[in-house]
Amino acid sequence: MTVGDIRIRHARLIVVVAALAASSAILWLSRSYTFYFDEWSFILTAPDWTWVTYLEPHNEHPSMLLRIIYAGLLDTVGLRSYLPYMLVLMALHLANVALLFEVVRRRAGDLIAVAAGMGLLVLGMGWEDILWAFQMAWLASSALGLAALLALQPRSTPARMAVAAGALTASLMFSGIGLVFAIVAALLLLLEPGRRKDLVWLMPTGVALLAWYVAFGRLGTHPNPQPTAANVFLVPQYELWGLSQSAAGLIGENGWIGAPILGMAAVALALTWRRKRPDAVALSLSVGLVAFYAITGLTRAQLGYDQSGSSRYEYIGAVFWLILLADAARAVPWRGTWRPAILACLFLMCFNSGVLLFSFATAKVVVMQRQVADLQALAVERNDPCLKPGGAVDPLVMPVETSPALYYRAIDRYGDPSAGIPVTDQVDFARARLNLVSSGCR
Repeated sequence: MTVGDIRIRHARLIVVVAALAASSAILWLSRSYTFYFDEWSFILTAPDWTWVTYLEPHNEHPSMLLRIIYAGLLDTVGLRSYLPYMLVLMALHLANVALLFEVVRRRAGDLIAVAAGMGLLVLGMGWEDILWAFQMAWLASSALGLAALLALQPRSTPARMAVAAGALTASLMFSGIGLVFAIVAALLLLLEPGRRKDLVWLMPTGVALLAWYVAFGRLGTHPNPQPTAANVFLVPQYELWGLSQSAAGLIGENGWIGAPILGMAAVALALTWRRKRPDAVALSLSVGLVAFYAITGLTRAQLGYDQSGSSRYEYIGAVFWLILLADAARAVPWRGTWRPAILACLFLMCFNSGVLLFSFATAKVVVMQRQVADLQALAVERNDPCLKPGGAVDPLVMPVETSPALYYRAIDRYGDPSAGIPVTDQVDFARARLNLVSSGCR
């Protein structure tokens, strides 16, 4: 008997209950969070949005559906509470966990599927996507991509192809992460005999994406420094580092230990594929994982190879790794000392990652205290005659705020997120006030 043969009663229910418990804990840990960094680029400009704005990229990403969600939340709950935004994020995180469980269960059985779901649920190294509501775009793209992957298996029917095409289109309308899943889906149809004709279902999405890029996407902003043709030569190192960090992130590790972990993961897949030829899903996901870091590297490698190990990338990489490594794990023996060893490894993986997630969640409270201090400084200086029209309160946590007038317009419309919250970071509060007023005015 192998691990893939193990059946667990109510496996789906176990994952759902664990997911609800974990999400409740995350919501409690994030109870003091508030709007941060890129979110302010949406909030400050939202009153001016037109239909054209929804088609414009955020950085390099299409963000139509993300803008729609934020517009809906801003016009209903406003800025008075961050909880509704976190609820949307948690719903999408749980969708990823549930869909990953279903994908892995079909391929590797109950035990491995539960382990994969739990691993993603408490992925400490993916904390940025789990603890920052703005990352709902990436989680939505991932969830819709997994939904498309499920719809494409085990066979094609008009209904399944319609669902897959619709899910991939929606995935691309949340963020560029959808492009990676579109590559996986197209390659899956291309590799499986008799399914190439179904590629026609994805053609409207491809045409729409190309038209959007020509009209809007190519005008998206890029990080400073700008990408250049030299990125082509930087991509290999960027790629290897990203792959190693996402593999190591599965067990709550990062840094140079990722190199041997990547090596072991590669060997495990090689041995598995040597024993049994990989199917179209495994090959497509492998290409998708490599493509994810390659595409990202073409626009980001100039920032340094270690940028590919960012937390927000590790979550997406983990989704691919968990499915691929599940194929290798299903052939592991389930007998004798193998049983306690396997269970112990799974427990340590989830425990280590969960502790890391808890640490990041509590550490982020300090950053949020600084953000609240900045917002309180803006409130205090609102009627100060020394207030600079171009006062930037805090280039670190609120870099997009370079016009206090736009901030005041936003909170007058949507509510003040700092109202009634005491200042706990007095040092940053004082520094923020100095940033806002003209030197020597008083």
